[in-house]
Order: sequence, then C-alpha cells, then structure tokens
Amino acid sequence: MQGDVLMADAPLAFEERADKSLLIVDDDRPFSSRLARAMEARGYQVRVAESVAEGLSAIESEAPAFAVIDMRLGDGNGLDVIERLKNRRPEARGVILTGYGNIATAVTAVKMGAFDYLAKPADADEIHAALMAIPGERATPPENPMSADRVRWEHIQRVYELCGRNVSETARRLNMHRRTLQRILAKRAPR
Repeated sequence: MQGDVLMADAPLAFEERADKSLLIVDDDRPFSSRLARAMEARGYQVRVAESVAEGLSAIESEAPAFAVIDMRLGDGNGLDVIERLKNRRPEARGVILTGYGNIATAVTAVKMGAFDYLAKPADADEIHAALMAIPGERATPPENPMSADRVRWEHIQRVYELCGRNVSETARRLNMHRRTLQRILAKRAPR
C-alpha cells in the first residue's frame, strides 16, 4: 500500500505523458527552428512563437504542457510569458533561456514559475533534461561551463548594449574607469 502512494506522487516519465505539447518562444529564428526539429524528434508536439505577444496568444489559445522561453525578446520580457503560462496551466513546466545569465535573473525566473533556467547556447539534450528533471533533483553540471572571465565579459557586453554602446555611461553604471572598460571592450571574448 505504501508503495502505491509513492508511485502516485512520482512524476510520470515523458513517454507516459498524454500531453507532450511544447511552446518555444524565441526571436532567434535559426535557433528556434533547429530546436523545434530536435524536440519533435524527441516526441514533443511543437509550436513556435517569435515574440512575447505571439507567446501570450499561443498560451491563451492552448496552454502547452512544456515551454522553452527566451528571456529577452524584441517586444518584451520572456518572464511575462512564463507567468501567463503558470496562471493558465499551473502544472506546466517552463524553462527560461538567456544569453545573459545572472543569479538575480535566475531567482526571478524561478519565482515567476520557471522550472529551470539555462544559459544560451543550450542544446536540445540540456533543454529536454531540464524539462524532464524531477523536482528537487540537482542538475548535472555542464560539461563546458563558461569561465568566470567569460561571465564577466558577457555581463559587461550586456550593460554596454543596454547603454546604447555608450562607453562613458557603461563605465559609470559598472563603477569602472572608462579606459579600463575601453581596454576590455577592445579584447576578444575569453573562453
């Protein structure tokens, strides 16, 4: 009898799930096309949206069981899409993808209902594993994680872009000397 209770609480394996619908919301068309094909090959029924508005519309028409959502989209923030998904279908599993990963954003994404948070470029195997993970289970560390220097460089590049490529404003916001920032921007990205 006790074994029956444990089995009832255990999440269903992907193959046992009736609904394998997946919504991909990403404005990088080549990436979303490759990901859609790879996820279809894994058994998902995939729909693709390229904006927050399209993602919200797709959720309103038919909320999927799974979602892969880019954090930064041309018309807004992917967190709005994950929030709507969780409101419409609380048991849905959504993964947020971003090229600009940081701890604060990851915490916000999880608080808003994301099941996991992955840095781009994430491959289909990583995304599938994140969608299928058992709650509370620790993820396996990535094979080739970004170095601390690369994470720092990515953050500086992000702030630089958000400041309209204005070196002085970027240096002020990063509390960094302008010449130091110019030297960093002139270098290639670290590995």
